[in-house]
Amino acid sequence: MSELIHPTAVVDASAQLAAAVEIGPYAVIGPQVVLGEGTEVGAGAQVMGPTVLGRRNRVFPHACVGFDPQDLKFAGEVTRLEVGDRNLFREFCTVHRGTGEGGGLTSIGNDNLFMAYSHVAHDCHVGDRTIFSNGATLAGHVEVHDDAVVGAYSAVHQFCRVGRHAYIGGYSVVTQDALPFVKTVGHRPAVYGVNKIGLERKGFDKEVIQRLAAALRVLVRGGLSTPNALARMRAEHAGCPEVDELIEFIAASKRGVIKILPGRRSRGASDG
Repeated sequence: MSELIHPTAVVDASAQLAAAVEIGPYAVIGPQVVLGEGTEVGAGAQVMGPTVLGRRNRVFPHACVGFDPQDLKFAGEVTRLEVGDRNLFREFCTVHRGTGEGGGLTSIGNDNLFMAYSHVAHDCHVGDRTIFSNGATLAGHVEVHDDAVVGAYSAVHQFCRVGRHAYIGGYSVVTQDALPFVKTVGHRPAVYGVNKIGLERKGFDKEVIQRLAAALRVLVRGGLSTPNALARMRAEHAGCPEVDELIEFIAASKRGVIKILPGRRSRGASDG
């Protein structure tokens, strides 16, 4: 294994490195770090613990993974970062451990891409196969569900959720939950319809996409309160698992969901 660790790299004695781990020049692997088989840490990158990275992850040059949270309430309590397999952390990406008050854990699933300068803050939970474009930023306690895309230089507010197969357009400011299967875009974010192209690429049937679009129209164009819209969506689209998921996501929202149409601003229009 020694030939895979550059002589200028600094690896703490307590770090656990599986077979075929590669550590580049001037990289730093801190205490209580576990690197799974085939994981690569590039030149000048740093991984601090307690952190576990699974198999075949790549941490590109100058990324910082597993550092203390940027939270003034953090007092040095033991918290951790857990990362699955085959994730890509590109240059200058930052990922922080959890906080004691926030559950003590930041977690990331499998097969995610974090582009340059993206940021995952403390106590966030990211699913599988997500894409974070350059500069995409999560504040603390954010959930990003499977197959979501967070566009370049977008920011997601604390305690918000980004639903499965959601698409967040570039430079958006997400201050409420972003609906699954839906495109949400803008500094004052609005709903731009179902994420049709993304869903087609992932193999969704045309009928499912049409039913999602019809259910979304009830929510954003029906002129109904959210509870009444949900009741109508249940009545009209019973038996479609994806619509059921959309309904349950809305019903479970604590911050309310983004359901404004482009160019429209009305009091209470984004109510939960």
